[in-house]
Amino acid sequence: MSIGEPDFSTRALLVEGRATGADRLRWNLERSGFVVERASNGDEALKQSPRFRPHVMLLNWSLPALSGIEVCRRLRALPETRDVGVIMIGRTGDRYVIRALDAGADDYLVEPFSIAELLARMRAVLRRTRTEPARIRLTLGELDLDLTALRVTRNGRYIHLGPTEFRLLRLLMDSPNRVLSREEIIDQIWGADTAVELRTVDVHVRRLREAITRQGDPDVIRTVRAAGYVFDAA
Repeated sequence: MSIGEPDFSTRALLVEGRATGADRLRWNLERSGFVVERASNGDEALKQSPRFRPHVMLLNWSLPALSGIEVCRRLRALPETRDVGVIMIGRTGDRYVIRALDAGADDYLVEPFSIAELLARMRAVLRRTRTEPARIRLTLGELDLDLTALRVTRNGRYIHLGPTEFRLLRLLMDSPNRVLSREEIIDQIWGADTAVELRTVDVHVRRLREAITRQGDPDVIRTVRAAGYVFDAA
């Protein structure tokens, strides 16, 4: 089995309030090799996640009572669920995409969508969240990445990062002083078989900068206009 492919032990939590749509998605996911549980609202999702420990979550934006955005924020705040891959499902529009990514989602899928596209996005998220690190530790200047514990520190201070920001930081630190284009970042982080907009990269870079840069800390991620981003090892 290649990393990212479901093997009948890959757990997916479907958070969907509409029974008809949920039944169709569940049937397709189970047919494709996933172990699936469904939560019909945000409170159920937050209760089921620590027990079920999903590898990937399909989270509808529009849920009764607690919104998908708030569910995602709370998931990222809990140690036992902060690393689950989250695909937010919602309506079209840049403002929805940006809000979802800012809340901690790894990807955003606009309704209506095909099952083929959904499965491709899920495989991409699984490749990112389940890939084993090649090295135990990566250190550049003040930043230290523990690739086994998935832990980031700067001058000994712990920094909480979402899974996408962690992979982005690792990618930049793996190639210090080399400019990475947005297209190259998308290929490395999301995969060439997914449709991710260039603005998505900018959102995640901004979130990463805010997390690793406190007042007085130098900004180690430099924007190269019309080219991309570079980790400034100097």
